[in-house]
Amino acid sequence: MLHGKHFLFVPGPSNVPDRILRAMDRPMIDPRSSAFPELTTSLLSDLKQLFRTDQGQCFIFPSSGTGAWEAALSNTLSPGDRVLAPRFGMFSHLWVQLAERLGFHVDVLDEPWGDGASTERIAEALHQDKDHTIKAVLLVHNETSTGVTTSVAGVRDVLNEQDHPAMLFVDGVSSIGSLEFAMDEWGVDVAVTGIQKGLMLPPGLGLLGVSPRAMTAAASATSPRAYFRFDTMAESNAAGYFPYTPALSLLFGLRESLTMLLHEGLERVRERHARMAEGVRRAVKAWGLPLCARSEALYSDTVTAIRVPGGFDARTVIDLAFRRYNLSLGGGLGELAGEVFRIGHMGDINELMVSGAIAGSEMAMRDVGIQISAGSGVAAAMEYYRTTSPAT
Repeated sequence: MLHGKHFLFVPGPSNVPDRILRAMDRPMIDPRSSAFPELTTSLLSDLKQLFRTDQGQCFIFPSSGTGAWEAALSNTLSPGDRVLAPRFGMFSHLWVQLAERLGFHVDVLDEPWGDGASTERIAEALHQDKDHTIKAVLLVHNETSTGVTTSVAGVRDVLNEQDHPAMLFVDGVSSIGSLEFAMDEWGVDVAVTGIQKGLMLPPGLGLLGVSPRAMTAAASATSPRAYFRFDTMAESNAAGYFPYTPALSLLFGLRESLTMLLHEGLERVRERHARMAEGVRRAVKAWGLPLCARSEALYSDTVTAIRVPGGFDARTVIDLAFRRYNLSLGGGLGELAGEVFRIGHMGDINELMVSGAIAGSEMAMRDVGIQISAGSGVAAAMEYYRTTSPAT
């Protein structure tokens, strides 16, 4: 039997702080009482700060991020509508798959896993669309499966340069609440996220930021939707309620999460994640192993995907880390299965927690015979953390 605290370093769900656990550990209340709107109103107001939108409308659905994907598409598009989607990892692939299952025509721009979305190929596709039949571009901001972050601002610039009216939909599931995200500034029409990563909560809520333009599109879109209706949710939210029984415990936790993030300051949150990530990357460099991300400009600050040497199976490393050292690491997904393991470094983390994950990864790799020097990665991360200053 393993003792001590479990080290959870998968790229979501992330560690849930004690403050949030305590906030959720409370009796149920009446979600139809006259006191309930105070909670709803405060959540929706602070979510606008999280998404960084003044004009957009925020929604909270009881679902995972996948439900938020569906809500984004089904509310704003009509059957047969054409969308453009770069695909460069498992989660961009799954969003494409969901869009196709909902009856939309998806123009897929495939990129090697480890690259990001190609703005050049997006520009060419938009340029060729003379009749503006492409209604939306679907972009995964941070591809969790490969540890790659794509510039949302760069894709918005392409849309503007091509003078194309397509809406910009962004999956921010592993970025919002951890990385820089600026919905209004970047011209994002629908941003989606879940609560189990940067927001440090158990899974169960899908969050959306929706621009006025996307709300206008929702008024005339004809895709079937029932549970995930913007109009029904907006009508209830306006009075401080929800159209169906809300996930009360998670709402209490979300209230505490937003308080913590906004008190720390979103810029400091971003700086903290960047610092934790750099320590991990220095450890990987000391091990002499390559990252999945193909260039420094693409490196994610919430998850690092590490390639194991040929002849080794990353799944064995992951299993040993879990069974022998009580450490959970992320596995390779799709075509990367067995080729990479992933260290998630988002949410409620600090230098010593990350250093423990690096140490456990080192031991598991050495156990399977990967030739790395004992303590090399820990030492590299330790020196970086020791000689640099955290955000204050």
